[in-house]
Amino acid sequence: MMGERTVMQEELFYGFSLERHVPGNHLLRAIDRFVDLSDLRRHLAPYYSPIGRPSIDPELLIRMLLVGYCFGIRSERRLCEEVHLNLAYRWFCRLGLDGDVPDHSTFSKTRHGRFRESDLLRELFETVLRRCMAEGLVGGEGFAVDASLIVADAHRQRGVARTEDLPQAGRAVEEYLAVLDDAAFGGATPVPPKYLSPADPAARWTASWGGPAVYAYCTNYLIDVEHAVIVDVEATTAVRQAEVGAARTMIDRTQERFDLWPERLIGDTGYGSAEMLNWLVHARGIEPHIPVFDKSRRTDGTFSREDFTYDHDSDTYRCPGGRRLQNSRRAFTEPRSGVTKDDTRIYRASKSDCDTCPLKPSCCPKEPARKIPRSIHEGARDMARDIAKTEAYAASRRQRKKVEMLFAHLKRILKLGRLRLRGPCGARDEFLLAATAQNLRKLAKICSPQTLVPAT
Repeated sequence: MMGERTVMQEELFYGFSLERHVPGNHLLRAIDRFVDLSDLRRHLAPYYSPIGRPSIDPELLIRMLLVGYCFGIRSERRLCEEVHLNLAYRWFCRLGLDGDVPDHSTFSKTRHGRFRESDLLRELFETVLRRCMAEGLVGGEGFAVDASLIVADAHRQRGVARTEDLPQAGRAVEEYLAVLDDAAFGGATPVPPKYLSPADPAARWTASWGGPAVYAYCTNYLIDVEHAVIVDVEATTAVRQAEVGAARTMIDRTQERFDLWPERLIGDTGYGSAEMLNWLVHARGIEPHIPVFDKSRRTDGTFSREDFTYDHDSDTYRCPGGRRLQNSRRAFTEPRSGVTKDDTRIYRASKSDCDTCPLKPSCCPKEPARKIPRSIHEGARDMARDIAKTEAYAASRRQRKKVEMLFAHLKRILKLGRLRLRGPCGARDEFLLAATAQNLRKLAKICSPQTLVPAT
């Protein structure tokens, strides 16, 4: 029997509970257990005036931002609409049914003001990381480091030559001028950028991702390989030197603030420079599970450096013909180090030895004598080569994929393939919030006793 259409009648009283309408296996229920904002007001107290009209509750703004970054809603205007309509979002933000959602412009003023001045987002990330450590998700034995390009909010075809004047000052231009000497941005490389974006001058013009050139920043992750928890995150310009510098910064900061000191560091060849390996081995005592960056292998059929044997006691090389290559053949009145500007020592064979050697066509056919460059950090490079022959190194190469998976999750699930905020501070804020959201989702997945509703 077909039912009759009923006309909706307004009731005088409602008995409605948000707590009852949010499923027990919802992702936000699991995340809510690990969000500790008890120190938020104390941290922000110096940045609010003791008089005047009360502001929007900063805890509400942080909870809304966490919702946005956990579910890939990065538009502040759309985030306000979603929180207004979604019951689970209202429950997580402690708004109830009648609570007013703040205007989207409030986020911009607060993020560029009090949150940034107080470094609140860094404090929030570290609070979540401490909870991960308390739950036993951080082993501290092995770390992996890597970087990924994130496209900046700047049109790739509207750049200006570096010699041209930038437009009238704005927030992004002021931040660009402030980081010209910063090791993570302007001071990372002496090579100036070819083009600048008027909208975001600190973004780097790069095509290193394999596609068309774009303006971009790099997000750098340092993760614990046991459960792929992010232990630190850093924003840099999109050049390799800045990424290597960020790795050092993150390792030092993690040790200083959390007393975490890994036994091994896993990375790709970009972190395998002689200076970086020497810093890991001798300055920090960390095993480098990193491929050595080495361009000494020759492709013209002549002997490569690996065909020569180094004798540590006599500080000389032996060529395949048994001849000796020395760093110096003269006795100077004042001893010389023999180190070049590139931090290498040059070992040369005697011209008379090479002239009579039958292997000269296979060694140095176009040179009077063979010479071999050796880095002053070659000991650390040799250690990395020896580690690369072990089974532990093979396991580390498999574990390195975990950081790649985090970047894939960042771009495909959290929708952070392109920045919405401009300038180095905007990139730093977005990367910190995204890493915080990823750690919260990790906590919810591993430590929640119930099966979670998959988030879109």
